[in-house]
Amino acid sequence: MLTGSNPASRAGARVEATTTGKGAQLPLAMVSEGETIRVLKVRGGATLRQHLSEMGFVEGAEVKVVSRVNGDVVVSVKGSTFGIGRDMAMRIVTY
Repeated sequence: MLTGSNPASRAGARVEATTTGKGAQLPLAMVSEGETIRVLKVRGGATLRQHLSEMGFVEGAEVKVVSRVNGDVVVSVKGSTFGIGRDMAMRIVTY
């Protein structure tokens, strides 16, 4: 006899709705040195998204973290290597 929703099944549905099937999502600022990841999305205003897009941070782009210090990262994207600050790196969601 069902007398209400099962909390465990609701939690399972919530997990399914939030996962993309692309692995764990992590801001670029938190990716370990030496890891190669892909860009899932870029958050922020239109101007910032356009700027990062022009730098190569587009959905699906492969990014290698060359080094990192306190969230600031040196990355290699589409053949270019450059550094970005923690605030900007926090807006780049990776998987």
